[in-house]
Formats: sequence, C-alpha cells, structure tokens
Amino acid sequence: MKYQIQKSPFIVPTTDGKLIEEHFGLASILSELSIAKMVAPANWSEPYQIPEFDEYTYIIKGKKQFDIDGEVVVLKAGESIKITKGTKIRYSNPFNEPVSYLSVCLPAFSPDKVHREKE
Repeated sequence: MKYQIQKSPFIVPTTDGKLIEEHFGLASILSELSIAKMVAPANWSEPYQIPEFDEYTYIIKGKKQFDIDGEVVVLKAGESIKITKGTKIRYSNPFNEPVSYLSVCLPAFSPDKVHREKE
C-alpha cells in the first residue's frame, strides 16, 4: 500500500478528562510511530514518567507545562519540543484553559514503555 488515510482516529479511553485521538499508532492503524491530537483540560496533570520513546509535542492552542528533570518549561501555541527517550518528564496543564496539541512518539506509544510513577 502506497498510502493510508485515517478518517476515524481511535479515541483512547482515559480517566483524567484528557481527550486522545490517535490517528496512527498501536491502538489504531499499526505503525512504527504514533500521532495523536490531544486536548488536556484546565488543571490537568499526569505522573512523572521515563518513557522508552522520543516524544515530539506541538501546541495548537493554549499552554502546556513540561517538568523535565527538575526544569520547568512552558510552551504556548505555535511552539514545539522534543523530549528524548529516557528523560524523566511530567506533563501538565496548570492553567485555567484547555490545551490542544499534537503528540508524535517514536517508536509508537505503548503503555508498557511509558513507565509512569505511581501518584
């Protein structure tokens, strides 16, 4: 096959109010990488993690906070970042508005390769 069109992304079930629409990845169209559009609600956060994949994030709307090995970085719409695999990272949105962003993971995101800490 020379191309694949994704018209129905997989909606990843969550319990934290975050919307994850996976267009390519292990939960949708099997792929060596994952591409997902996400919307995290205001005052959202997840535990620290040390993933076995690189993660690229592009902010579409709002702001997102990254706690990277003890350093806090905040990105706003139009900005992007690459977090290298093996980095201790905590993603959050401590702001009063939702944040919309694209996430690309290489290799593809997998729950058994994210290594989230217990809260």
